[in-house]
Amino acid sequence: MATPTSKNWLPLFSLLLFVFVVGALCRIHKDETTIFSAVEKAELQSSRNSTTAEKFEEIDEEFVNEHAVDDPEEVARMVEMATRNSTERRKLGFFSCGTGNPIDDCWRCDANWQKNRKRLADCGIGFGRNAIGGRDGRYYVVTDSGDYDPVNPRPGTLRHAVIQDEPLWIIFQRDMVITLKQELIMNSFKTIDGRGVNVHIANGACITIQFITNVIIHGLHIHDCKPTGNAMVRSSPAHYGWRTMADGDAISIFGSSHVWVDHNSLSNCADGLVDAVMGSTAITISNNYFTHHNEVILLGHSDSYMRDKQMQATIAYNHFGEGLIQRMPRCRHGYFHVVNNDYTHWEMYAIGGSAEPTINSQGNRYLAPVNPFAKEVTKRVDTAENRWKGWNWRSEGDLMLNGAYFTPSGAGASASYARASSLGAKSSSMVASITSGAGALGCRRGRQC
Repeated sequence: MATPTSKNWLPLFSLLLFVFVVGALCRIHKDETTIFSAVEKAELQSSRNSTTAEKFEEIDEEFVNEHAVDDPEEVARMVEMATRNSTERRKLGFFSCGTGNPIDDCWRCDANWQKNRKRLADCGIGFGRNAIGGRDGRYYVVTDSGDYDPVNPRPGTLRHAVIQDEPLWIIFQRDMVITLKQELIMNSFKTIDGRGVNVHIANGACITIQFITNVIIHGLHIHDCKPTGNAMVRSSPAHYGWRTMADGDAISIFGSSHVWVDHNSLSNCADGLVDAVMGSTAITISNNYFTHHNEVILLGHSDSYMRDKQMQATIAYNHFGEGLIQRMPRCRHGYFHVVNNDYTHWEMYAIGGSAEPTINSQGNRYLAPVNPFAKEVTKRVDTAENRWKGWNWRSEGDLMLNGAYFTPSGAGASASYARASSLGAKSSSMVASITSGAGALGCRRGRQC
């Protein structure tokens, strides 16, 4: 039989045991700011093929929050919250939710995203945020990877899908490589959604968005695009016509508006990876992974083409990776918001322009190359300083690494950037997590992205 003394100690012993167990559990509660710092270090040191989950496993134990809490109720609340967050992150994949990337946080946290695909159309940001693509139409499933006849495309092919007059949300039955004989000329109100499978558009012609509106291109691998043309190509059920030689861009946007290019992996094409010209506007280029290319993004047709003064384009959450040389982007005339991108490679410069564009660079991470003569982020193309010193180019909250520097110009007044501001920039310290999923995600059916 227990003595009165042991009875008095029993509650105290139980409390001490509870605090010990709870204290151990609390070790899983990470300090968020420190985690971001650790992941940034891992990001710079690891290869592109490392998964975010693997990087999380590599974080040293010294980053674990070991602060004690005296209030038992607060301890209980912390344990409950930490356990719930840990469980949710295991289910969803670390950083798949709560990354600070508003596009991904909008749809990737949905365990049933494949049943709610059209929700993506409500997740846009920036100047292209109102691009609804095929949201209001039916689904079209691409079952055939062939491109047999650009004038009379076969039902079930991607070409047959994109030329239809009605809104369509285009998805793919399986993994496929599509080698196009001629430009894929799209019609308005289309979404090409590559989630759930690995779809490559490669080794032939690529995508043309010309004189149309409301297009979403999401989740594709687009690479090794070649010049094609001098051929008949169909652009709608009722029209086909002669196409002269195309340059070999991955995505060419020509005289179009409300275009959103998101979560694609683009590389190694004959001309540009994304070109937007001839009065195009209301464009967002986001979450893409660019590699192995010279002239990456062109925004604006020529210095003499005044219609491009209306252009507004957002470049956000992209990773500009290995093997890139210049034009990330190269701008003319219009208003450009470059926000929360990760620049890890360039050989000549990152951001360039001519013809007095307004460039608003906010919250980016710029890692300069080793070459001591290529540390400058910016380049004014073929323009004397006495002309470009009045252009409105600013760097605000950017992180400059390895000697990178941005040469600003213009008056610097906030009002001058009103037309080049399209969303709130996050801290540059969050860029590693925001861009950790850049490129085609490779989501599999029945799994989280």
